[in-house]
Amino acid sequence: MRLAWAIVVGALGAGAIAWWLARDPVPADRAGHGHDPGDSAAAPPGGDAAAPVLYRWRDDAGVTHVTDAPPQGRDYSIVDVDALARRNTIQPDAKIAAEAE
Repeated sequence: MRLAWAIVVGALGAGAIAWWLARDPVPADRAGHGHDPGDSAAAPPGGDAAAPVLYRWRDDAGVTHVTDAPPQGRDYSIVDVDALARRNTIQPDAKIAAEAE
């Protein structure tokens, strides 16, 4: 019976490792992004051509959706993905950087 459990645990462990290694890596410029990006209702974020344009809107049940295409016939806001990158950037303290050198 112990051998059967060892085989089951080994198979589950191998499956977990295979799943972990097969997933898509997060690009370095998108690492650390949270789930609460800022809004910008004026225009899509500019500057970085690789940054996606995302649209935040609510359905009739009040559920918030974030999609890559604007909804038809609904109010929406454009998510500023670049603002999230700026918010998650920590500017180094010049005094501490100078002491470290």
